[in-house]
Amino acid sequence: MLFLCHLNSEAPMATLNQLEAFVTAVSTGTFTGAAADLKMSQPAISDLIRRLEAELGAKLFQRGARQLILTAEGEELLPFARQSVVAARMGASAVRAVQSLGGGTATFGLLRNAEFYLRTDLARNFHLAHPKVRIRLVGQNSWETGRDVTRGQLDAGLVTLPIDDEELDVLPLARDEIVYVTADKRRAQKPPSIVDIAGAPLVLYDAHYARTDPARRQLNDRAQLSGVSLEPGIEVEYLTTALSLVAEGFGDTIVCRSAVASEVEPRGLRTISMAEPMYDTLALVKRRGMSLSPATREMAALAFSALVTHARSDVGTVELIPVDGLLERFLG
Repeated sequence: MLFLCHLNSEAPMATLNQLEAFVTAVSTGTFTGAAADLKMSQPAISDLIRRLEAELGAKLFQRGARQLILTAEGEELLPFARQSVVAARMGASAVRAVQSLGGGTATFGLLRNAEFYLRTDLARNFHLAHPKVRIRLVGQNSWETGRDVTRGQLDAGLVTLPIDDEELDVLPLARDEIVYVTADKRRAQKPPSIVDIAGAPLVLYDAHYARTDPARRQLNDRAQLSGVSLEPGIEVEYLTTALSLVAEGFGDTIVCRSAVASEVEPRGLRTISMAEPMYDTLALVKRRGMSLSPATREMAALAFSALVTHARSDVGTVELIPVDGLLERFLG
């Protein structure tokens, strides 16, 4: 049993059961009343009090004819015992609230362009279902999400691969093709190779993550294997900014198919698959070997459900990866 109360540097500590028996005996006035309240036998209550007195080296009650009377030592112990019992009950109540999603916090990371894949307000839907659970939903580059999950700053996240996963459990869920986007009719006539892409004027986004962003990382790796280098003429932070520059003829870029309808088509831009197709692979991540809190588990399940719903809709573009049995083990 957990020890909760330490009276001085030399005295032993009292157990929660002993303190609860003591407090209840005070409130009912008899060991028989305490036994009834705690649903225990009267001898069991007497034994708990006797062991508490033995550990403290002091008598806590004067046994009256009809009712227990506290000794001076008992009077001194009572407020601390009550505080310990109340704190323990509040702690148990808080744990039950978290387990039943009546409290706690869901901490979850999302790739910055998650709306292209989920097409729903994850925070709103979660709050409507679990209004007493606090939400910390962080949208950022997938590399940052992976780092923050590894460091324990986030419990889990939805990312695109590849990321550094040395200390992570990773569950791939779906993949979405990354296509080449241009305003130039000539460069949209045939699927470009990585050599063609390296030789074209480029406007790339995620400038802050040029070496770590998953899509840019794939491009850089392909260029290295082909003996060429990617030198974008313009680098910006946001996809929408890059597409505006592409529409004005400053260069070409890449984008996931899920963003084409909402971001590319209104600008009249042309999209084409690469000669060697490239994909955003969406995955759930958590710290290796760690169990998720009930709140974060529910958030991850909700994100997966939203991804599946959108993928199966008329406008869905992602290809789902079978996760039968794997999702339950990951969330558990």
